[in-house]
Amino acid sequence: MPRNITISEGRELLLTRAQLRESGRSEREIRMLVATSGLVRVRRGWYVDGEAWRDLWNEGRHLLQVIATHLSSDLPGPVFMLSSAGVLRGLPLYRLAPKHVHVALGGASHSKTRFGVVHHDVQLARRDVDEVEGIRCTSLDRTVLDLACTMSEEAAVSCADAALRRLAVVGHVQNEDLADEWRLALGERADQVSVRGIRRARRVIEFADGRAQLPGESVSRLQLHRLGFRSVPLQTRVVGPNGEDYWLDFAFPSARRFGEFDGKRKYFDADLRGGRSVGEAVLDEKYREDAVRGVTGWGFARWGSEHIETAEQLGRRLRAFGIRPPG
Repeated sequence: MPRNITISEGRELLLTRAQLRESGRSEREIRMLVATSGLVRVRRGWYVDGEAWRDLWNEGRHLLQVIATHLSSDLPGPVFMLSSAGVLRGLPLYRLAPKHVHVALGGASHSKTRFGVVHHDVQLARRDVDEVEGIRCTSLDRTVLDLACTMSEEAAVSCADAALRRLAVVGHVQNEDLADEWRLALGERADQVSVRGIRRARRVIEFADGRAQLPGESVSRLQLHRLGFRSVPLQTRVVGPNGEDYWLDFAFPSARRFGEFDGKRKYFDADLRGGRSVGEAVLDEKYREDAVRGVTGWGFARWGSEHIETAEQLGRRLRAFGIRPPG
């Protein structure tokens, strides 16, 4: 199962051509390893072990490209933006596999692409430039706004939810005052911009909810909205028979059912399992469902990534459990 990595892990995975030569690899061996996918060339002069590359999500692969670009540049380095800033900030890209690294190059006559890097003719205000572990990139708010203008609505909602979760959510509870302040401030910034995609960005910002804990939950929220569901309770708390705290992704009171996005990452991602084995994670989920059923009398509807590709697919899945939009 693919995994995510941190910036520090990414630095450790990267290998320069000089390091490969120092380890005893000849130029011919390096070329052969690249040709057979034993090594992957991340950018000119930078490589990563092929198995390690295949073990990463798209976000981790792009992060390696960004780090290699930073390490190849003169200090203080470029200011990364768009998806490249997104991965530096740990935001999800939801099925996006970026082909290029994106940097801001204010004052250029026009945007240009060179050696896999797109140089954008963008003038950034001081408040829009930040630094993450020594790498310059756009601020969190500017990154969310840029991505909301340029990505699919599904990916944009996933990013906005993830950003808001960091700012306004503790545990499973969202501070609505902080969330409203963030939406208002970012919405006002969007009102001052006139670029392609800004109208969609405003909708995304207004729709953002940090209680969605995974991209699949964010996209589920969007598809539910498209189906006509409004104000679906998120992260509903249920107290188990022995005082346990259980939090359910979605609640459908009229159907007396809880809804759970059940993506594979929930069971196969070691970080999400919290040290448990796959079998233990599955068994714990069964005990949790049994406890909630016993306390509430409500049933469960579960769906996975294959059910949220379109609103129609999710609608069919929900109807199988007797869940329909109101009216």
